[in-house]
Amino acid sequence: MIGLGTMINTAGIIVGGLSGMLFGKMLKDHHQESLKMACGISAMFIGIAGAMEGMLTINDGAISSGQAMLVTLCLALGTLIGEIIDIEHLFEKFGEWLKIKTGNSKDSKFVNAFVTASLTVCIGAMAIVGAIQDGITGNWSILATKAILDFVIVMVMTCSLGKGSIFSAIPVLVFEGLITVFASFLKPIMTDLAMDYLSLVGSVLIFCVGLNLVWGKRIKVANMLPAIVLAVIAAFLPISF
Repeated sequence: MIGLGTMINTAGIIVGGLSGMLFGKMLKDHHQESLKMACGISAMFIGIAGAMEGMLTINDGAISSGQAMLVTLCLALGTLIGEIIDIEHLFEKFGEWLKIKTGNSKDSKFVNAFVTASLTVCIGAMAIVGAIQDGITGNWSILATKAILDFVIVMVMTCSLGKGSIFSAIPVLVFEGLITVFASFLKPIMTDLAMDYLSLVGSVLIFCVGLNLVWGKRIKVANMLPAIVLAVIAAFLPISF
């Protein structure tokens, strides 16, 4: 059964998207372009902050970095797996199907908006931790907080990228819903170290989403998603990264 937290998060995205459509109609093209840049820069700094939190430590007043090998291996192997499967193409095919089924076949920005928004709101530890907590204890507070953040993100993205952003609610509903249903099985896997690794690699992918928003789509971020799974697996290897 899909948890209340997942429903709240999904509703937050839909309301944010509808609000973005309302405000987006009031904006001229150059305003929307500026908003897209602002959204991209925000995503980049959110990604940088998350990555630095996982890579930098302070010992005796000195800053040291680590986990570079983890990030490199997970991204390289994960991207290779993603390219072989071509996850990006699957996302785009689903986006094209949605575009037709929702009567938006003439919207050239629909698929890009859907894929970009979906990646932004699905990647991250809050979705996993919140869904597990909701499934096991019924505490949906983390997903409610995420709903507020996603409301703002999707509202801005809908203003700048278009109505395709609203449909990012679908992968969030499926992703968080499945985690909630299988929460009791996933909880032992998502140890503190696994969550730290997931957050680190996920933050790097969010940074890549920001890069695409600012400089145009140059990185197939969806094809890098297996890196997150590898990051969790790495937490159980007898190797120190």
